[in-house]
Amino acid sequence: MEWTPPLLRREPSAGRAVWWGSCAGGDSTTTLPERRSRDACHVGLDVAKRVFQMYWVDGDSGEIVSRRFGRNDLIQYLSRRPPGRVALEACGSAHWWARKIKSLGHEVVLLHAKFIRPFVQTNKTDAADARAIWTAVRQPGMQPWRRSGGPTGNVGLHRIRSLLIKFRTMQVNQLRGLLYEFGASFRAGRVAGLAEIRSRMVELEEALPGALMCGLQDQLKRIEGLQAEIDQRHRIGAWQKQDAACRAISKYLASVA
Repeated sequence: MEWTPPLLRREPSAGRAVWWGSCAGGDSTTTLPERRSRDACHVGLDVAKRVFQMYWVDGDSGEIVSRRFGRNDLIQYLSRRPPGRVALEACGSAHWWARKIKSLGHEVVLLHAKFIRPFVQTNKTDAADARAIWTAVRQPGMQPWRRSGGPTGNVGLHRIRSLLIKFRTMQVNQLRGLLYEFGASFRAGRVAGLAEIRSRMVELEEALPGALMCGLQDQLKRIEGLQAEIDQRHRIGAWQKQDAACRAISKYLASVA
């Protein structure tokens, strides 16, 4: 079922135009000036690397505005704009923009992409995304996406380490596949398999071409280097010791172990 806008009707008794239907404020009827004023407080912002699209409704004229900005132009414009509610999709760099816009005096709301996508009415463009964000944030009961600056940095450390583990797994699996082409099979498991490869280097040197043998030795060195980076857990460990929630979880796990 598609969303349909409320009807604009004129009440003869009141002599004014009103909006009929439910709205974000919860009233069944809202005067046109009141609705324009409320809409003007909301801004939909689609962020990217260099180009930024904003969508809002002018509070005085009711004009729909869809405007494109550069990075510096956006910051300057928001610093001059009266305080309002700026909505963004929780995507890359959105948390930095949320902190920056908040420092300029605005309220910032981050929305999950799954709540914005249903309101994209045309093909996915910057203008369509900004309008969808503006529409989504004005829906009753819309839940914002919340994350502070500290956990974001710590999650980044975990993601770096996860990618290193993925690279290590790819390197080990490639070694197994290449050596299997020459009839060499090894024990299951990363640690056991690598240990067996190193212990059978003399046998492999006889079975493999010279160039491939050099490549095998180089790849084993790369795996050792990746393992050394993965084992450097002091940054995550230091954060765990400083964070109160992590200390509480560690103490609980130690008590039930």
